[in-house]
Amino acid sequence: MAKFSKSTVPQFSVDVYQNEFLPEGGRDVSAIVTVTSTGGGTGGLRSLAPAGIGAAGVVIMVDCSGSMDYPSTKMRGAREATAAAVDTLRDGTSFAVVAGTHVAKEVYPGNGRLAVADARTRAEAKESLRRLSAGGGTAIGTWLRLADRLLSSAELTIRHGILLTDGRNEHESPEELRAALDSCAGRFTCDARGVGTDWEVKEVTGIASALLGTADIVADPSALADDFTTMMEKAMGKGVADVALRLWTPVGVEIAFVKQVAPTVEDLTGRRTEAGPRAGDYPTGSWGDESRDYHVSVRVPQAVVGQEMLAARVSLIAPDPLGGDPKPLSQGLVRAVWTDDLAMSTSINPQVAHYTGQAELADVIQQGLDARKSGDHDGATAKLGRAVQLAAASGNADTAKLLSKVVDVVDAATGTVRLKAKVAEADEMTLETRSTKTVRVKR
Repeated sequence: MAKFSKSTVPQFSVDVYQNEFLPEGGRDVSAIVTVTSTGGGTGGLRSLAPAGIGAAGVVIMVDCSGSMDYPSTKMRGAREATAAAVDTLRDGTSFAVVAGTHVAKEVYPGNGRLAVADARTRAEAKESLRRLSAGGGTAIGTWLRLADRLLSSAELTIRHGILLTDGRNEHESPEELRAALDSCAGRFTCDARGVGTDWEVKEVTGIASALLGTADIVADPSALADDFTTMMEKAMGKGVADVALRLWTPVGVEIAFVKQVAPTVEDLTGRRTEAGPRAGDYPTGSWGDESRDYHVSVRVPQAVVGQEMLAARVSLIAPDPLGGDPKPLSQGLVRAVWTDDLAMSTSINPQVAHYTGQAELADVIQQGLDARKSGDHDGATAKLGRAVQLAAASGNADTAKLLSKVVDVVDAATGTVRLKAKVAEADEMTLETRSTKTVRVKR
């Protein structure tokens, strides 16, 4: 592990949980990699940077389309939530507020720049929120591109966005939104929230996924202020940005997938960027004091009993604020050992089993809800029944509670359920939005 002072850099640790034993000829190796960061919530790597470089920056994007006036509580809630988020900004944080319609407009401070948070600028920003009014369409890609321009206008280490919308992205094509997300990916992270029930879940979750943030529903506008405050507090707790999970594999080893599995399921396999011979980086975004779990699955060459090999080396990599080579923060090893002991080779590691089930849970919820929307009641019942069974078996009480608002549970252990005849739209959207949230394995 790289030797840095605890007072200047967050400490990352990597723990690997796996059953390394394979039967003769066995090829599939799975491991759960737990990454924990401590001590990075207030300074982090930016303290190594020259003076004036490495502050945090946040852009708040507020939907001001015409639908935000129906009901008027949405616009009022958005103003109050933005004011609460501004109040939560730590002194010295760079920030801006953007009003989003079919175009994106700077609300504060303006002129293509960011303000620096202190008592005066926070008061000015909150006063400027009076200018937020509803009218116009929705083109979220333009909001994201403006946020990117603003965040790139200053030397920042932590770059973050908070986006609120209440409707569908009707004034630009899906391709235009995708192009904006591709342009912004890796440049800043973004939390996305849908208020009310007239927005598209897959749009909002897709934005958060592409920009390595969180997504959620705020069905009642009166709850926006608390939600925005919590989001901003977490953003203020980030100490190091652009951390990558680097996976090195020997010759002959194939990567099946790399997924984040806690606190949410996020498939990172397709986001790999090459990082030298047989090595690739998978983005993880910004970190504070927190722990996350990743599922790494590889295929090794066939071997005979008694052989062993290093199947993969997992490292945490962060950029050097001074412009040097990326900093290795910690690493763990994934091994493969061939044995003729049947009990050893057939044992499933508890962590791997747990997160395999959590990933399946997220999948079957999405499949069940899609089947329900398309009128396939038998398919919906089967998939949502399996979801109830998985949630009960893994102790995912929050998801089990959300499922109970969509189905009547006859027997959770067997996954026997009946679809409810009537389901509140907010309940169905909440289940869909939060379907990827997981519970940590009990160790």
